[in-house]
Amino acid sequence: MPDPSQAPLPDGLVVFVKRDCPTCELVVPVLAELAAGPGLTILTQDDPAFPEGMDAVDETNLERSWHHAIEAVPTLLRVENGKEAARALGWHRGDWEELTGVSGLGAGLVDWRPGCGSLSVDPTREPELRLRFEGGVLRSRRVELAALEDEQEAIFERGWTDGLPVVPPTEARVMAMLEGTTRAPAEIVAIVPPSLVEGTVEKVAINAVMAGCKPEYLPIVLAAVEAVCNDTFNMHGVQATTMGCVPLTVVNGPIRHAVGMNSGVAVLSPGNRANATIGRALQLVIRNIGGSRPGEIDRSTFGHPGKLGMCFAEDEEGSPWEPFSADFGAATGTNTVTVFACEGPRLIVDQLSREPDSLVRSMAACLKAVHHPKMGVALSALMVIGPEHGRVFREAGWTKAKLKQELAAALIMRGGDVMRGAEGIAEGLPLPPGAEEVQLPKFRPEAFHIVFAGSGAGLFSTVFGGWLTGPEGSQAVNQEIKP
Repeated sequence: MPDPSQAPLPDGLVVFVKRDCPTCELVVPVLAELAAGPGLTILTQDDPAFPEGMDAVDETNLERSWHHAIEAVPTLLRVENGKEAARALGWHRGDWEELTGVSGLGAGLVDWRPGCGSLSVDPTREPELRLRFEGGVLRSRRVELAALEDEQEAIFERGWTDGLPVVPPTEARVMAMLEGTTRAPAEIVAIVPPSLVEGTVEKVAINAVMAGCKPEYLPIVLAAVEAVCNDTFNMHGVQATTMGCVPLTVVNGPIRHAVGMNSGVAVLSPGNRANATIGRALQLVIRNIGGSRPGEIDRSTFGHPGKLGMCFAEDEEGSPWEPFSADFGAATGTNTVTVFACEGPRLIVDQLSREPDSLVRSMAACLKAVHHPKMGVALSALMVIGPEHGRVFREAGWTKAKLKQELAAALIMRGGDVMRGAEGIAEGLPLPPGAEEVQLPKFRPEAFHIVFAGSGAGLFSTVFGGWLTGPEGSQAVNQEIKP
C-alpha cells in the first residue's frame, strides 16, 4: 500500500506532470505563473527537461508518484508540515485557484480539462513498481532457477504441484495476489497440519498464485485455510486416514457473485475458474505448507480426485430454505466458507416422486448405502438438493428442519439388520447379543447437512458421505470471510 512517509514531499505546492500529456502541456503557462512565486516543486515523470526553461525534479523513477498515490497528471498538491493538505486532478481553474490561493490563473485557457493517467498506475509498469517499492514485505525464500532450466519442470521435480502445471509464483505475481486482502503478509493465518508449519498470508498467497486464483479469491482461500486448520475439523486425521477424504468448501454470501462462482449448471464440474482454483489453492496449501503428500503423511488407500480441489457456491437465491451458513449461526448475507470432510459425490436419482413423503423414502434408501448399508451412528453426510427435488419440498411447505427430521426417521436402522454377521456379512456394527431391536441412527443429527445447488433441470440430488465425525473425527466448520 502507498506510504507517503517513504518519499516525503517538500512543503508548498507540488505538481506531478509528464511531457506526454496534452493537459500538462496546456498548463505550462500556469506553472510559470506559480513558479514566479515561492514554493513550487515540479516533478516530471517522463522527461526531466519538461517544462522547458523551468526547474523540474526528475521523477522518472516514479517513487514519489507511487508512494503518494498519484493516479493522474497533472496532479497539484498543497503540502503542509510534510503532509498533503489538498489535491487537484487535471486542470480545473476553480480548483487550482482555491488550492493555491492565486486568482486569475490560466487566463485564456479553457476552464477545465481532464488529465492523463499517471505512469505510476500504467498497467505495464505497475507490477514492477509494486515489487520495487513494496516487495520488501515478502519474507519467503527465493528459489533461483538456472537460465536454461524449465520452470514448470523445476516445479514438478521439487514436488510443489498436485500433478498439474501451476502458475510460477514470481514476486510480482505474489504482490499482485496480496492486493486481494487487507491482511498483512506476515500475519499467521493458521498452523497448517500435518507438519504444523506457520501458514502466513504471504505463503497462502503464493499457493493461490500457483493454483491460478485471482486476487479477489484470496480472502476465500484464507478463510478456508483457517476453517480446516483446527482440532474441530481435524485436518491431520483427514489427510492421514486410509479412507480417502478431502475438505469440500461451500461458499455463502454476496462474495459468491462478486467473484463469479458457479452454483448452478454442472456446479460440481470443472470449468469455473473461481470454483476450481479456490479449492485447488486450499489443497496446495495443505501440500506445500502442511507437507501432506501421497505416500508420506497421506496414506489413503485409493486417494481421492477431489484432492485437486472441491469448492462450490450455494444457490441461496433459488433455495427454499435459509442459507447453509445460517445452520451454523451466520447471519444471512454474511460471506462465509463451510468446510466438510468427505468422500466423492454420488448421485441420488428419483425421476418419479412428486410428493415429499415418497422423495424422502427414496433419498433415505440411497443414503443408507453411504459407506456401507450396515454402518452408521458416527457417520456424517452432506446432501446437495437439486432444484427440481427442492421444488417438491418447497411446494409442500417443508422447512429444512422438517426435511432433516423426516430423513432421520427414515434412516433409523434396526440393530438386528446391521450388527456384525447379520445377513451373512461379517461387516457391521459391533452390537452385543440382544440388541436386535435397538434403533440406531444412520447419521449423527448434527452431522447431516443440506445445501441447495445445481441446474434447474434434472430430478437429481447428490450426497457426499463424510468421514468419522464427533470429537475423534472431523466436524464441519463455518468461517467468516474477512476482507
